[in-house]
Amino acid sequence: MTPHNGKKFMTKSDILRIVHEYLAQLMECEVSDFVKEEPTIAIRNTTEPYLKILLYGNAIIISSSPNLSNKIATLIKGKNKDELFECPLVYGQTIHYIPDLACVANPKLPDDFTYKLFQGEDILKLSHITGFDNSLVFDDNGRTNSAIAFVAYKDDTVVAIAGASIAYNNLWEVGIDVLPAFRNQGLATAMIRKLTYEILNKGAVPFYSVSITNIGSQMVAARAGYLPCWVDSWGNVYDEYYPYNLKDIVE
Repeated sequence: MTPHNGKKFMTKSDILRIVHEYLAQLMECEVSDFVKEEPTIAIRNTTEPYLKILLYGNAIIISSSPNLSNKIATLIKGKNKDELFECPLVYGQTIHYIPDLACVANPKLPDDFTYKLFQGEDILKLSHITGFDNSLVFDDNGRTNSAIAFVAYKDDTVVAIAGASIAYNNLWEVGIDVLPAFRNQGLATAMIRKLTYEILNKGAVPFYSVSITNIGSQMVAARAGYLPCWVDSWGNVYDEYYPYNLKDIVE
């Protein structure tokens, strides 16, 4: 597919190569681990008890702190994929999507709103806006990791933002927020489709993340032309705030 600047979008192979590089860095493992049939335990460089589990295709990657790795190896022995994600130390599961290139297009947007695209330094003009934490976040010093934001207005009031932050090199994580009064009008889907088109047009790769409990957001991802690519748990640190007794689980 050719975007409006005449250049071709990257291929699915290009997208997956970038995803593999990102996930290898995230999990502190090797790219080759994503084609293995048996679970891989990657030792994370941390002294705190830590665990994160990731499913990509048939590959399971487990990122563990050194002080838990032996116990984790025993805990997961003989378990299938579903059972691994139900282990006592695993919680907070997220589905991550990548765009289906066959569905990418510059969409028609709902006519009831006006729109503006913000990129680079122009995003700082939005620092006064609050309440759109899935798509645009500034720290206390007015800084943001967002690379692009597509904003919908109704009578000069911001009613929705689709934004993307830089996760890794040219891999950008997409998020969407729509005020409750303007939901269920197709606005979220159209804006994600528009943002996806613009990001790919810049030579970057968008991906969309959603909790397994957020059915509405999963529906937006599907309608916007995204396909599930990997599932992971939160990167859990078992410190004094962990609500259970870690020794009861691993000893």
